[in-house]
Formats: sequence, structure tokens, C-alpha cells
Amino acid sequence: MKVALITGSSRGIGAATARELAHAGYAVCINYIEREDKAEALAAELRSEGLSVITHQCDVADADAVREMVRRVERELGYVTLLVNNAGIARQAQFQDITPEDWSRVFAVNLGGCFNCIQAVLPHMLHEHAGSIVNISSIWGQHGASCEVTYSCTKHAIIGLTRSLAAELAPSRIRVNCVAPGVIDTDMVQVLGQETLDELANIIPLGRLGRPEEIARTVLHLAESEYTTGQVFAVDGGFIL
Repeated sequence: MKVALITGSSRGIGAATARELAHAGYAVCINYIEREDKAEALAAELRSEGLSVITHQCDVADADAVREMVRRVERELGYVTLLVNNAGIARQAQFQDITPEDWSRVFAVNLGGCFNCIQAVLPHMLHEHAGSIVNISSIWGQHGASCEVTYSCTKHAIIGLTRSLAAELAPSRIRVNCVAPGVIDTDMVQVLGQETLDELANIIPLGRLGRPEEIARTVLHLAESEYTTGQVFAVDGGFIL
């Protein structure tokens, strides 16, 4: 049985990924922290199609809560064969205005969440010598962005995590890959304002923002590409060439 845990999957890229994986035959756990309404609506949609799905509220920065989430997935769906570390937050600010609290919180969710979730699912993957982990980074993890230092640092660290862990886990036949989305049309980027989004679309070679479904299809490809590990796939419309 293929079982996928997708963190931060009540909306945006995470929700699109949950749909894509469920339609590809995975039993899916939709994780969320606040938007229960969105998570339950997505679960109802997928269940109406006869697909196997549960929802679970959990702050991925909380290691104990993550372990409990994984135990529930194992009880109700089976052992996790695919982990998608998608949960993430951003705090836009000039560097001198970043508070220690914001710095710590973004790292705790974006990078600590990966750490917590991987540690929770890894024992069974190691036992089975099988499994796939897909981390969601960002082009800002590859390129850097003004007023996004905290977010960019965490996303750069996720790339380092991906490459290092891929080397460590390859002998156990566990693959670790990364997707670096460009500017994707989700709630997270709407805070930039329409004028800024239009400017970004104009400088993207393909001339538009990306769609969550385009990231989801890349996640599925990496999840099932048996000879691919340690790779960072930019899906950015050519933003960084």
C-alpha cells in the first residue's frame, strides 16, 4: 500500500499534491495547522471519489505532535512510504527588523518541521529499505531574496538537508529529493500585492505565475522515479536560468 503524508496540505501546493497523489493511488494524510475547513473540504472531495484519506491537525514544529500524527497514519492507513515536507511559513521584513521570535519560528516550522517528520517516518523506511522523501524548498533557497532573509535561509538549508540525507540514505534505498518552486499562484504570494505579482510575471520567461498543480506533478514524478535521488528540481518558468 502506498501511503503519503503531506504536511501543510489543506491548501495551495500541499492541497494540489494531496489530490495528485490520491489520484495516483496513494492513501493520503492531509496535515494542517489552522485551516480545518479547507482540510475537511478537500478530504470530503477525495472521499467522494472513493479515495483513501484522513486529516490531522498538527504543528510540525512540535516533535511530539508529529510522532503522534505518524502513529495515527500507521494505524489508519499504513506505514508512510512517501513523506512530502511542504509545510512552511514566511515573515517578510528587512533584516534589521527581524525579531528573534520570528527568526526562531520560521526555522522551527520550515526546517525543524522537516527534521521532525523525517525522524518520525524514517525507522520503518530503514527497516524496509524503501521509501521516498520529497522536500519543498523554493527558488529563494537557490537565489536569495530581499526582505526574505529568514525564509531564504530555511529554504537553502532544506536543499542542504536533501543532498546530505540523500547520500546517507541511498545505501538503504531511500530516496530524498527536493522541489524548488518559483512564484506559484497561492495564498502565500498574494501578500506581495497584485502590482508586484504582475511585475514578477513579466520577468518570468514563460510569462506567468506557476500553478500548484505543476508542483504537484513534479512531486509525484520524484516520488516514483526509482533512480533519482539528491536532486533539486526548479519549477519556476525559467525564473532562474
